[in-house]
Amino acid sequence: MKDLCVPIPNFSEDEIADIDLRVGDQKISYSFRVESFAWEVEDELSVADDDVSASLARIYRLKRAIEGYDKNWELIQIFTPSENATHIQVLYRRRN
Repeated sequence: MKDLCVPIPNFSEDEIADIDLRVGDQKISYSFRVESFAWEVEDELSVADDDVSASLARIYRLKRAIEGYDKNWELIQIFTPSENATHIQVLYRRRN
């Protein structure tokens, strides 16, 4: 097993969760951050009315946001946005 799921109630965007994990005698510390990026916006990328163009515009916008993010943090997970969501949440872990 390489993954653990730890529910953290009321964890909102732009907060950092510091987690200390002990495996046997070894202690490991992690910091996690959730960020929200615009998902459903009107801009120069979303001019076309078809669904494919709109989806490509969202993906390109998210790609730019991820590429421009602080390099001290690594991408861990992109959460699936709910239907009609205006933002998409992304989970990062601080690089050690």
